[in-house]
Amino acid sequence: MSTCDESTYLGFDFSTQQLKAVVVNNNLNILQETVVQYDSDLPEFRTTSGVTVHKDGHTVTVPVLMLVKALDILLDRLKIAGVDFSKVAALSGTAQQHGSVYWQKGAYEKLQSLQPNRFLHDQLRNAFSLADSPTWQDSSTRMQCQELENVVGGPQKLAEITGSRAYERFTGPQIMNMYQTKRAVYNNTEAVAPDVEAKLGTPVPSYTNIGPVSKFYVERFGFNPECRVIAFTGDNPASLIGMCLKKDDIAVSLGTSDTLFLCLSQPKVILDGHILSSPVDKDAYMVLLCFKNGSLTRERIRDTCAEGSWKLFNELLNSTPRGDFGNMGLYYDTQEIIPFVKGDYRRNKANVEVPRFSGKEIEVRAVVEGQFLAKRAHAEDLGFTLSKNTRILATGGASNNLDILQVLADVFNSSVYTLEASNSAMLGAAYQAKYGLMHQDISFADMTQNLPAPRLACTPSKDATEIYTPMVERYRAFIKTITNQG
Repeated sequence: MSTCDESTYLGFDFSTQQLKAVVVNNNLNILQETVVQYDSDLPEFRTTSGVTVHKDGHTVTVPVLMLVKALDILLDRLKIAGVDFSKVAALSGTAQQHGSVYWQKGAYEKLQSLQPNRFLHDQLRNAFSLADSPTWQDSSTRMQCQELENVVGGPQKLAEITGSRAYERFTGPQIMNMYQTKRAVYNNTEAVAPDVEAKLGTPVPSYTNIGPVSKFYVERFGFNPECRVIAFTGDNPASLIGMCLKKDDIAVSLGTSDTLFLCLSQPKVILDGHILSSPVDKDAYMVLLCFKNGSLTRERIRDTCAEGSWKLFNELLNSTPRGDFGNMGLYYDTQEIIPFVKGDYRRNKANVEVPRFSGKEIEVRAVVEGQFLAKRAHAEDLGFTLSKNTRILATGGASNNLDILQVLADVFNSSVYTLEASNSAMLGAAYQAKYGLMHQDISFADMTQNLPAPRLACTPSKDATEIYTPMVERYRAFIKTITNQG
């Protein structure tokens, strides 16, 4: 299908709690978006926050048919809203990473003979060998993770091969668990068999043009038969696309968990980070770091030191100088991923561990500086080099707090920007739909050059390098001491 000014692009986002979709025009401006909330729109599946947590507390699943029914509802809502599906030149999508769906034997034939006058969820009711599939929150496969790491020579070796050590939520351990504990289900699964590699197919870049849209969607919703389906990707790579991350950029999401991701051509493997293929450049990589102790830890210090007030928190933060009089604090309410520690740790200006600081204002600055020092240190450990061209793109709830962003700018000695558009993963899917058609003729940067630029939030202070570069080294030494104690 040739693209023209009237062409549109459709992006889906199958996230944990909802299914979202957006339609953009040829200039990538939003024309229409809609959402289906799993809990409220599909109460018959009895999910909480989109999932079912089982009695053991480790098994977390999603009813697969709920996702299918959500797609039925979403496409109907788009049509009612006036979306002309015949103008959609390509579609793509994203989903919660590590969720897995198990198709029953015979599913391929069933998909080939869908009837356009019936809902998808009605026709696919018996198409899955497992009705409730594991999600990214599942942590029931610790034994399988250990087996996988042992068979290749340890977690470091597995990270060198795949970009990550084994995690319970990953699809590999989940398939292994299915084979070991639900053999009948496994044997009845069309896309998974002893010959797993052949059944799963050859991996392709996530901007690959897979083929034309199914005849079902043409006849039921009026899609153009030439509409192309571009390979889907995970939610984090889709966010990287939606934020239009460039070579020297770092994206920092400040939420319940803080995440950091960036693009590198030659990343270094670290045990607790994730290295993925770039979703827009087959010769580059995406690096992802996740820090469990994010906004909830900042809020804990706010509550104990600033009477639960962000206004007072910011006043205390700004009443202390950069570097916090030489004090350093690291706070881990829950077991952290990077580094693997838990608890509160404080050092004074003499580099001596202390049980508490002398003032609340010191505690407030310590939690913010400590979190950002960790992010810079681990980004550098992966091979990222700060330069005059480095930009920090901040998202998430705390990106609205300019005083916190100023500390981020100072620690990284880089300007911090915020984005106007939210739902970066959903937008990334729509951008990828167009890029999948255009990538042979235009670079991703050129394709997205007319999108609104990120808004400058703050610039680093003049003494930022002098203060924080030595503090990064202090952080590394501090963490080494803490982990050796453990």
